[in-house]
Amino acid sequence: MAKRRLDETDLHILDVLQREGRITNAELAARVHLSPAPSLRRLQRLESERVITGYGARVDPRRVNLGLQAFVRIQLEKHDARTIERFSQRVRGWNEVVSCYALTGDLDYLLQVYVADLDDFSRFVNKLLAAGGIADVNSSFVLNTVKQGHGLPIPRRSAATD
Repeated sequence: MAKRRLDETDLHILDVLQREGRITNAELAARVHLSPAPSLRRLQRLESERVITGYGARVDPRRVNLGLQAFVRIQLEKHDARTIERFSQRVRGWNEVVSCYALTGDLDYLLQVYVADLDDFSRFVNKLLAAGGIADVNSSFVLNTVKQGHGLPIPRRSAATD
């Protein structure tokens, strides 16, 4: 499928929806200066083309007993395809890991982990090490969240904000 260029109205829709995912179509249409029918058609197209990949609620981790957040840096022992795939499969199965990034530079992976407390984190690290293939693990605990993004910085030509 050829990649279709998003116009200014598409980008405006995406920007609004990232901040207000539960907005009604009528409210969205008014915000992006369309009538409801064209607004809905654009939204459905953005969904069908997988520009919008889903919707979800933002949950306060402390309210669900996930009071400790850590970033875990991983260095693998080997970098062959089998080791990388085995590690990737295991990470996808660990609920504690909410994000995993393969990186360039001095380390191989960065994991974002949420657990209840330090005891839970210790159990997680033991599970991580028991998986094998890991040369080094280094962890940092989050003391305070200064900024947490919930959306992409959608590029827009107009500087007007809504």
